[in-house]
Amino acid sequence: MKTASLPPLRVDPELRQAAESVLRENESLSAFMEAAVRESITRRRAQREFVARGLDAREQARRDNEYFDADAVHAELENMLNARRM
Repeated sequence: MKTASLPPLRVDPELRQAAESVLRENESLSAFMEAAVRESITRRRAQREFVARGLDAREQARRDNEYFDADAVHAELENMLNARRM
């Protein structure tokens, strides 16, 4: 598979210095930037899917006219957490 390039990235010198200051041993700035882009893509996809599930749940609640009180849900979650801690 052929590789492709991302557009050049112009940044303030302070940002470049900050990025270079956190590089791991034998890690290049390019590798750091590639990892950051990959992580951002993963995070944004997860956010998009989360929002889509929320919108779907909202529509289902409207269709079914089935809603839950937030305080009751929080209490149930708290009980679940407490049960796991024991």
